[in-house]
Amino acid sequence: MRLLPACSALFAILLSAPASAEMAATPCCRTLGEVRTNIDRIDDQILRLMAERSRYVAQAGRFKTSAATVRDDARIRQILARIRAKAVEAGISPDVAEATFRTMVEGFTAEEARQKRQ
Repeated sequence: MRLLPACSALFAILLSAPASAEMAATPCCRTLGEVRTNIDRIDDQILRLMAERSRYVAQAGRFKTSAATVRDDARIRQILARIRAKAVEAGISPDVAEATFRTMVEGFTAEEARQKRQ
C-alpha cells in the first residue's frame, strides 16, 4: 500500500528519531532555550503535516455517504498497530506513539463527522 505524502512525511518526522543508543551520540543543546527552540521548530513541522493530513481527510470524506460512515474502527486499529511497530523500530515508546496518533485520528474523525452532518 502506498502512503499519502502527508502520512509518509509525518511518519518520517515522528518515527525517524534515533534509537536511544544513538541519542547519546547526539550533541546536546547548551541551554534550555536552545532545546525549546528545537522543539518549537519540530512542532511547526508537525503542524504543517497535520494541515496536509487534514486536506486528505477532507478528500476521504468525499467517498463516505454520511457521518455514520466516517468512523472505520478496523482502519483505526490498522493505523495504530502500524504506528506501534514503527515506533519500536525507531526507538520511541509505542505507548506514546499510539496515544499521540490515537488522539490525532480521533480528532480528525470527529471533524470529518461534524462536516458530514452539515
